[in-house]
Amino acid sequence: MPKKAPRVVSLDEVRILRNGEEALVEYDDPSVAAVHLEIGPSLGSMTDEDILRIHNSILLAQEKRAAEHEYVATEIPEGRPQIRYSEESTQWVPRSAVLRCEVHDGGPDGEATVSIDDRELFLDEFGRMLKTYAGWGMRIVFVPRDETCKSPPIEVRDVKEGEPVYRERPRHAASEELGE
Repeated sequence: MPKKAPRVVSLDEVRILRNGEEALVEYDDPSVAAVHLEIGPSLGSMTDEDILRIHNSILLAQEKRAAEHEYVATEIPEGRPQIRYSEESTQWVPRSAVLRCEVHDGGPDGEATVSIDDRELFLDEFGRMLKTYAGWGMRIVFVPRDETCKSPPIEVRDVKEGEPVYRERPRHAASEELGE
């Protein structure tokens, strides 16, 4: 199970360990990820309260920045490469925050594969690529093959057993003429 994101805490909710110039803030709640703080030579003269103040101020600054900036995901235009091979990490990496892809069953023993930019990735390769966004959320929207460049309308509702997971809306002649 992935760890929860660190949060602002008081000293009685964490343990602070020191190793050289680095402090480790471990939460009493084991479901929360620990935080490594590279503080430097001044760590030796700092109290646990000082370290926790830095920890909490970093988290508050991150929260403030997130609240002040609207997240806009970048998508590479159709026909341009969406992924690139990184020699440094020896794997494929996304060039943006949106990937248009298709799912196939062409792997060994019918294993699922994912094609991006006419490149077929096995699940382990695709999974390694996803790790470049570790800690982020993700939504997967399945669309018909010819509509991978469109963001469909999304209807939020529960789906009962046997009920279709999508519904088709009739296209109007006027929207087809406009290219919608």
